Amino acid sequence: MTLVVGDEELLVERAVNGVVAAARAAHSSAEVHDLLGGKVTTGELTQLTSPSLFGDRSVVVIRSAQDLAKEVITEIVTYAKHPSEDTVMVLAHPGGVKGKALVDGVKKAGAATITVNKVTKAGERLDFVKGEFKRAGRSISGDAAQALLEAVGNDLRELAAACSQLAFDTEDKTISAAAVARYHKGRAEVTGFNVADSAVEGRLADALEQLRWALGTGVAPVLLVSALAGGLRSLAKVGSAPRNLRGGQLASHVGMPPWKVDRVKRQLNGWGPEGLARAIQAVASADEQVKGGGADPAYALEHTVQVIVASRTGR
Repeated sequence: MTLVVGDEELLVERAVNGVVAAARAAHSSAEVHDLLGGKVTTGELTQLTSPSLFGDRSVVVIRSAQDLAKEVITEIVTYAKHPSEDTVMVLAHPGGVKGKALVDGVKKAGAATITVNKVTKAGERLDFVKGEFKRAGRSISGDAAQALLEAVGNDLRELAAACSQLAFDTEDKTISAAAVARYHKGRAEVTGFNVADSAVEGRLADALEQLRWALGTGVAPVLLVSALAGGLRSLAKVGSAPRNLRGGQLASHVGMPPWKVDRVKRQLNGWGPEGLARAIQAVASADEQVKGGGADPAYALEHTVQVIVASRTGR
């Protein structure tokens, strides 16, 4: 049993996923049950952790554990004293007073504890940025890391997305301040995502307005194409997932956090396989044009946004 305590959402999610990945690495056939604390019912834990006649392994993840009912907390604390050898359980709790009996109980029972500290100081955010590039096998200079913070802001999800995109779009082993300026002038990654969201949701006027604003403030066309491609890839992943998957199981299958899966499911309204295929082809063509294959990147992007919206509505 592992208890993950903290309210820094991205880091908590990574800690939970790390435990799950380790369990799956040891037993690839282990079934993962991803639950929300407020929806776990009395007796459900017993069912999920009961030894299998066939020796099957399982992983039980309970997020928002502070919302567990008192009766369920009692069950978990009792279970923690004699956990099943066939089950890996992960509890995610934000800290604080609510559900403190659970935290104290499982700690006393000997559960492993991972404490995720809130990233609040500028130095900590700089370390986070440097760590993201290290995870990608790259590095970033101090002035470049500072420039990225100034361009993107303090949200860790946005920072992580920006670091990932920058590592993908550049080839230098060490990211320079010039590269940050080229790709992230004026909160580039947020602007790109906003354009993509508007396009896949069928809001043509908003998408074109945001696209022109982004280009006018110096956002690199290649970054905008990347955001559009990412939005369509998310639609394809969630749209093609098995219909019987729900909640955390679906999120695990498509490799996205639950909040993003929920958003993409809403965006899927109005999309069909043929329309999605046309949109993806349009983005692939735009990618070639903005990388030197065309004379006017701005026109290529506007045309692509129009094709995406038309593909969604069937026009």
